[in-house]
Amino acid sequence: MGKSLIIVESPSKAKTINKYLGKDYVVEASVGHIKNLPKSKLGVDVDNHYASTYETIAGKEEVVEKLKKIASDAKNIYVATDPDREGEAIAFDIAEELETSNKNIYRVLFHEITPTGVEEGMNNPRKIDKHLVNSQRARRAMDRLVGYKVSPFLWKTVYYGLSAGRVQSVALRLICEREDEILAFKPEEYWSVTGEFKTEKSDPFYAKLSKVSGKDPEVKNEIESANIVDDIKKQTYSISDVQKKLVKRNPNPPFITSTLQQEAAGRLRLSAKRTMMLAQKLYEGVDLGDDGTVGLITYMRTDSTRLSEESVASVREFIYSHYGAEYLPKEPRTYKKGKSSQDAHEAIRPTSIKFSPKYVKKHLDKDMYALYELIWNRFVASQMASATFDQLSVDITGGKYTFRATGSVPVFRGFLQVYDDVMEEKGTDDDSDPTSKIPANLAAGQPIDLKTILPKQHFTKPPARFTEASLVKKLEELGIGRPSTYAQIVSTILNRQYVDQQDRKLVATPLGMTISKILKQSFPDIVNYRFTALMEDELETIASGENTYAKVLDDFYKPFSHSLEHLNEQAGKIKKSLQQDAGEACDLCGKPMIIKWGRYGQFKACSGYPACKNRKPLHDETEKYQHMAGMKCKVCGGDMIVKGGPFGAFLGCSNYPTCTNTQPITTGVKCPKCKEGDIIESKTRRKRVYYRCSNASGDNKTCDFISWEMPVMKDCKNCGNNYLLKKSSKRKGDYMVCPSCKEEYYLEEESHAIAV
Repeated sequence: MGKSLIIVESPSKAKTINKYLGKDYVVEASVGHIKNLPKSKLGVDVDNHYASTYETIAGKEEVVEKLKKIASDAKNIYVATDPDREGEAIAFDIAEELETSNKNIYRVLFHEITPTGVEEGMNNPRKIDKHLVNSQRARRAMDRLVGYKVSPFLWKTVYYGLSAGRVQSVALRLICEREDEILAFKPEEYWSVTGEFKTEKSDPFYAKLSKVSGKDPEVKNEIESANIVDDIKKQTYSISDVQKKLVKRNPNPPFITSTLQQEAAGRLRLSAKRTMMLAQKLYEGVDLGDDGTVGLITYMRTDSTRLSEESVASVREFIYSHYGAEYLPKEPRTYKKGKSSQDAHEAIRPTSIKFSPKYVKKHLDKDMYALYELIWNRFVASQMASATFDQLSVDITGGKYTFRATGSVPVFRGFLQVYDDVMEEKGTDDDSDPTSKIPANLAAGQPIDLKTILPKQHFTKPPARFTEASLVKKLEELGIGRPSTYAQIVSTILNRQYVDQQDRKLVATPLGMTISKILKQSFPDIVNYRFTALMEDELETIASGENTYAKVLDDFYKPFSHSLEHLNEQAGKIKKSLQQDAGEACDLCGKPMIIKWGRYGQFKACSGYPACKNRKPLHDETEKYQHMAGMKCKVCGGDMIVKGGPFGAFLGCSNYPTCTNTQPITTGVKCPKCKEGDIIESKTRRKRVYYRCSNASGDNKTCDFISWEMPVMKDCKNCGNNYLLKKSSKRKGDYMVCPSCKEEYYLEEESHAIAV
């Protein structure tokens, strides 16, 4: 009998584990899944208790044969795929392939890829948990039934090639409903009033009008603001109340998958997909030189804030020795379990307190280091003492008007020494009011002078669009999806072009809005938040053994199938309801033009189709370039005309197809890098605009300049760089930034201050 075989998913994990085990083991990688449902057919037999057909993935035959060959001579086989349900399902597929070669197959779990973690896993082998496998298979079957049954319905009602997913459709609904709220929102004007006050001996400070005759102020327009300002200036003021109290701020729990994705997005500007890719590498192992290859964090797909006793003991010792006894709570901190938490794994934490960010920095790239530092700091802070603040509020009264100033001063920073839980925003919000430090030694009864009054106009704002982070947070709150699915949900709706990303905000495209509307009207249960969350709970009952695979799928599929049968009969009517009047007549036959959907988006078509096949683009973006038409073709001398393509407008020879010469349309700006080519506006496959040098494409590439922002040929006054980039944001408006030193250039703002 030969060596024992250990099978993991990734080659890098195999390499790490191989170094921890002796010569009696051989470690191989399956390189992810080896089986999947077939691509070309449903693969779920709804008439035979939803029996699923799993086939070996194309290209994985060699991997399977290699594993079979090694397994036939192995003493034991240990399948150590990721410690979650998907990993359990992969383990089942592997075992199914290898059991004819060797029946000594065991499942082991490595919650961290360290010598201790691997040893603990190897000391606790078990059989593959069929309940977990069935739960994962039920999820896959459910998603396949939705995808393969709803997608053809969308082909009939919108256009061929569209697809729908069970959980992704719910996420799309969230984004589209937020877009509807924004479109329906009507801003309302209101005014704030801030006063600058000063006692005889204090520095000046600001306070905001908080009460008028004991009620919240309601200043709706400039006339009301002017009247109230005039009256405020007539009053005599004194300090009516000073309150000081000690407040505590507790640290947040260590990371779970969703909170890691949210914080990495907010602090590090990493997408959910990028965050999980980096976390996977940190989990699987990093070469630390003399320390060898070590997994730096515990398993990163988790919904539990639980920490092992050993990790808590080690971090408490670290806090005591590095920060002092005052930073260490008397008892270890524990955190409440979430209502939908599976609690299968620990929270995400460093595998060893030895590997501080400083210790490992030279072995990690920039993003990996930043993410590891975030995880490390959050873990350490989660077991530290609370921060305390002196919170001070001062009320200033004159006549019927009360102004209030509030502020806080740190007394003891506690966990904030390691992890500041307030992310600072760069710049100043346009709607912010002036603030200043409240002077010491203020007391009730002191007279105080109003030096300046500052009325300011505001408008109520619509709800903010979702970011990746806030969408993940909302899905988690609703109980939709699981730690392993969040990043994939976002990636899917972006890849399908149902949602676009603008300034890191998720914006529903017209196609996405249309799809969501159809799904909401036609399949209310599929995109219902509560129903989707309940289905997640149903999948949990399979994992716990309380329910069966067939029963859960029956409860889902039978009503779904009945609705689908009825809807397919209505597909033509639904398709027609999506058509809109284009507001113009066909220039060929005179019949009304209508707006329809096609695989390249919406377009105008003659309502007389098929007798009249006239069609036009909905938005003719070539119009803005018509001034460039008439240029001569460099190949044949013919006139160049403006044409539209999937990646934007371009110039094409009027003698096509005899002459196929084309050339891009330039912005009229010379390339700031090579100074020879012209800057061209182009589009990605997902219609995102970017700018490149005309010498950056074709057979003879001589310049690699490319930018998401439009270059402007103005020198940076700070560093002398020869161009700036034009940018825009909701908070800052239009501005320019230097790509070299990051210096920003803004329009000057007018002051609203009125002297008293």
